Amino acid sequence: MRYVMTLIWSLVLVTMLNYVVSAVINVEFVLMNGIIMAVVMAVAIVVIDALLPKMPKNAHH
Repeated sequence: MRYVMTLIWSLVLVTMLNYVVSAVINVEFVLMNGIIMAVVMAVAIVVIDALLPKMPKNAHH
C-alpha cells in the first residue's frame, strides 16, 4: 500500500510542479513528461527507502 501511495503522491506533486513551471516559463504543458518524472521519482524514493538502514523502534537516544 505504501508503494501505491508513494506513486500517487509523486504523480500529484510532480505533475503540479510540471504545470507550474511550464506556465511560468510560458511553454506547452505536456502531461506525459510529468508522469514519466513522477514514476522515476517514485522508484527513486522506494530504492532510497530500501537502502537506508532500519532503526529498532525502542532505540531512543
